[in-house]
This record gives sequence, structure tokens and C-alpha cells, in this order.
Amino acid sequence: MKQINSFSHKKILVLGLAKSGVTAAALLHKLGAFVTVNDKKPFSENPEAQGLLEQGIKVICGDHPVELLDEGFELIVKNPGIPYNNPMVTGAFEKGIPVITEVELAYQVSEAPFIAITGTNGKTTTTTLVYEMLREDNKQPLIAGNIGTVASGVAEEATKDNTIVIELSSFQLMGIETFNPKIAIITNLYEAHLDYHGTREEYIKAKANITKNQTELEYLIVNADQKETFEIAGHSKAAIIPFSTKIEMTEGAYISDGWICFNHEKIMPIENIALPGVHNLENILSAMAAAKLSGVDNSAIQEVLRTFTGVRHRLQYVTEIDGRKFYNDSKATNSLATIKALAAFEAPIILLAGGLDRGNEFDELIPYLKNVKAMITFGQTAPKIERVGAEAGIKIIERVDNVDKAVPAAYQYSESGDIILLSPACASWDQYKTFEVRGDIFISSVHKLK
Repeated sequence: MKQINSFSHKKILVLGLAKSGVTAAALLHKLGAFVTVNDKKPFSENPEAQGLLEQGIKVICGDHPVELLDEGFELIVKNPGIPYNNPMVTGAFEKGIPVITEVELAYQVSEAPFIAITGTNGKTTTTTLVYEMLREDNKQPLIAGNIGTVASGVAEEATKDNTIVIELSSFQLMGIETFNPKIAIITNLYEAHLDYHGTREEYIKAKANITKNQTELEYLIVNADQKETFEIAGHSKAAIIPFSTKIEMTEGAYISDGWICFNHEKIMPIENIALPGVHNLENILSAMAAAKLSGVDNSAIQEVLRTFTGVRHRLQYVTEIDGRKFYNDSKATNSLATIKALAAFEAPIILLAGGLDRGNEFDELIPYLKNVKAMITFGQTAPKIERVGAEAGIKIIERVDNVDKAVPAAYQYSESGDIILLSPACASWDQYKTFEVRGDIFISSVHKLK
């Protein structure tokens, strides 16, 4: 960690806890800041806040009192989940108080360079692939960000010999000032999180922040198959590295004669890649490009692609019972992710879907439901998903209370050779704290069938 003085003796408010807020508060305290933590959860129910108080950090819990902003704070470190229309945030802007997320804090203290990955879908798989490729070649990578490891905590331990591979959400990227990755990847861009951003344009603008501080000395890896990602590239100062699953290019990462290639070099036959699904070729090509730019040997890339079968909750193979194969794709929190999961299989599918209602419909699923022989729904969006299922001609549609009950219901309608797929097309927050919790319940229910 860099020994910096830029936070010393500054009054800083950490707004919202969870893992990132706790880590940021403790780090700022070590750096000599006068830290106040404000979290909505009551203190008696807040072990994280209690732990920070024991470290000598001021803690205010139970609500977000706007009058707290009158205490002369010079900086706010905001939990990414708190929207920018929150009165505390709008009040801070009115007072001219800068608002960042802890990713910016991580960048400012890190001795290690960053490889940063964002996009609508494929972020976690791509992040994990890049990390594994660097690790296989002994490049000493560390993994951080939206993938579950708090960036500022990783940066605190990192040295100049490490590289931090970080997954970033649009929420996190809205709160950066100087963050500048050595390599940035934009996997793809589709409509998402409009309940947070308001418009598609604002969502894309947030994603574009990943390259806003890059110079010609850095790299931006972008999806050449999408107009919007290339529009972002047109405004970047970084060296642009395209990838495509459709176009055979003269540079970048692409497919030719059944091989994945980089800058005219054949790296590996597609048939030798273990990760299932055509959609994963996007993730593989972008990860390979980042690895090649980082000096990773082809043998390390090949070894990872031969053995890597997926990330937990991302089209994760669970088990086979009586000829039925079970897949956990709980991370599919929008229609596009579910479309890609459906396209990964040729066998008949029993689809488990539903979750938080964000106001959108699911008609885009209809053309991709041809292989779905039965649909089990749950959560707030069950009626909407049932409607598109009926329009797609699915004869068996059953609504259940939750994922735990969906698994035996799905098994009831299945037969040997079928795929039983949890791919909800929705966020989990109507019933479950996280998509990970939802996926773990699915896995547990599957094992109960045995």
C-alpha cells in the first residue's frame, strides 16, 4: 500500500456499510482521517458498526440524517448501492462535498496496477478467467471488486509485483475520480439497472467511466460486435483492442477456422475449450486479449481454457440425477443473461425463473423458449414470465412459492436427458438477500432430491 497523506486529518463520512463500507472506514482510519460512519441499520442490529466503534470510529445508525452534512465533511465515501438521488448524496453535492466509491480509494492507495472489467453480462466469468490466466503464468494476480472481495482491502495488501483484477459495476464506476486501469474491458452493453440510473444513456455513461482517465499508455478492450461499446471506444484516449465472435479481424481477439486468435496468432481450437455456451466465447476472447497484453504465455491460457468450467452461480453445473442435468445460473438477473443460458443447451429444458419486479416485461425471451418444455415460476414477476411462456407455447407452467419448492416441481415434469435450469431473468431481492443465496438454495434443493 502506498503511504499517502491525502486523507490525513480530513473529516470523511462513510455512507452505508456492508463489506465495502466497513473496509473503507477502517482503512481511512489507518490513514489518519477523522471518520464518521452512517448506516441505516439500527446500531443494536449492526455488528459491523459495533466493530468500527470499538476501533474508535464515530458511528451514527438508524437513519440517514441530512443535518449530518453540516458537520464539515471534506469527502464522502458512498456505498455503491445507495442511489444518487438519496437526500444525503444530493445534499452533499449542493454543499460541494465530493462523493466517491471505495474503488476510487482502492486505486489511490494501491501500489499494484489494475485490470478492470465491466459490462452488462459476463463480468464475473471474464474477471475470473483473466485472474486464472495470470495466476497460471505466475504473474501474482489478486482478485477484487464486485466479485465479492472488497477492492480497498485488496489494495491495502497489494505490492507493485501484483496485478489487481477487478470486476466493476456501473454503481461503482459512477464514484471514481482518478481511477485509471492499465487494461480495461467492456464485455457488452444492454439495458439494465434503469431503476437506479433512470435511462439507458445514463447507464452507458456510467460504464464509460472505466476509460475516462486512460491515456495512450493504457488499453481498452471492447466488443466489436456492439455499436455502443465502439462509441465509447471512440471517446477513449486508450489504445483500442477489439474482440469479436462474428468478425475475423486484422487485430485484436477473434475466431478463425474454429480457433480463437489474437493478432493473427492462433491460440487454441474452440473444441478444446471446457466452458460451455456460445455466449462465453465473448468472455474468453476478451480475457485472452487482457492476458496476452499482460505477457501471459499461450500455454497458460490454453491450460485455463481446457480446465475452467465456470463460475459459481453463472451457468454452474451442479449434478446429474437420473439422467437430468442441473445448472445454477442464479446470476442471470436480466433477460439477456437468461437468453444466453437458454442458447447454451440443445436438450429439452425445464426453466426456473422469476424474482424482483423492476417494471420491465420479458417478451424478448419468447423466441428463445423453443426448447423449454416446462416452466416453474416464483417471485414478484411470476405472472409476467408466465404470460411470455404461454405466448411461446409452453404447455406446462406452474407457479410455486420459492426456489426451494421449484426444484422438486421441475423434477416432476422432467425426464432423462432434460436440463433443469435455474436462470431467473430477475434480481433476487424480493425473496433473497443476494443472487448467491438464491443459487445456494437451488443447489441445496437439488442435493435433497438425491
